[in-house]
Amino acid sequence: MAAAKTKTTFKQSYEDFRTLMKQIDNRLYKRVYLLTGEEPYFTDRLVDKLSRCILTPEEQDFGQTVFYGADAQAGDVAAACREYPIGSERNVVIVKEAQKIKNIDQLQHYLKNPADTTVLVLAFRGENIDKRSAVYKRCKETGTVYESVRPRDYEISEWITELFRNRGKSIGPKAMAMLVEYLGTDLKKIENETDKLVTRLNEQTSEITPEDIEQNIGISKDFNTFELTRALSERNLNKALLIAEHFAGNPKENPFVVTIQLLFNHFLRIFTLGIIYWNCKKKRQPVPDDLQLAKTMKLSNAFFLKEYRQALSHFPTQRSFAILGLIREYDMKSKGLETGNASEGDLLKELIFKIFTA
Repeated sequence: MAAAKTKTTFKQSYEDFRTLMKQIDNRLYKRVYLLTGEEPYFTDRLVDKLSRCILTPEEQDFGQTVFYGADAQAGDVAAACREYPIGSERNVVIVKEAQKIKNIDQLQHYLKNPADTTVLVLAFRGENIDKRSAVYKRCKETGTVYESVRPRDYEISEWITELFRNRGKSIGPKAMAMLVEYLGTDLKKIENETDKLVTRLNEQTSEITPEDIEQNIGISKDFNTFELTRALSERNLNKALLIAEHFAGNPKENPFVVTIQLLFNHFLRIFTLGIIYWNCKKKRQPVPDDLQLAKTMKLSNAFFLKEYRQALSHFPTQRSFAILGLIREYDMKSKGLETGNASEGDLLKELIFKIFTA
């Protein structure tokens, strides 16, 4: 029986990206590159690298052709690939948004025996190619296929840590949580903000702190969703309502739709931890180690398990499950269901109060 194919993970995607970048630096080029996947950051970086490194700027004038999928025909791309290089060792043919090429399957005839003097780059930006297609199969046989995978929320912190490490910096858990909640998983946005942050910091700064984030990126270290969920975990009603009041007065910086999703995720993690403990007790099995627990709960860092254990003591399984239903109810109210004249800020404060009294 054939082994089941495993799905490419973000971690594997990142490792493959670094391998390809190193090969390009060492001038180890393939005849065909198929760059595919839903995350555009890595494919864009690879396209940029290949377009700059294979030919010199002078050679690019004659030896590099760039197509845009929506305006390209498969036959024209193949013809450009078969041209003999003039004034350079290779031709470079780059197709951006290759998923839009008309009659793309016709490229399989060229891909069956690609020219040794041409580097063809097919970039499927933000989309996956059909792995059953003849083009995909030919690219696997005669070139390199790279799949760019979007990170999950709980995977992004490791990537951010490495971004800072490459710049000679480290980042603490709270500062990391602030960045992840504010920037999400947009890799390009994260790179831009980390570059901006490092540029503004004193060269002697070794660890990024919440104060650095607040002063240079504009996220309040005291009034953010990280502090809100922590106040809930600690059962600190006054602090939670104070933060909710701040959110109500600054709705553009703290959209209700984002806050309520984070609240839902927070209580889902509390509920998940309770279920894990219950199952382990019922089956008389040991509780998984912290790294496995953090992975199961989709936490960015096992450091935050202490908070969730504390939260579970205040919001045991049945109660956290009821709160999940309450959050769904207020999500519907924010969309106009039986809200009356209540603003989103009023709804948030009301929800926070009900969470404590549920």
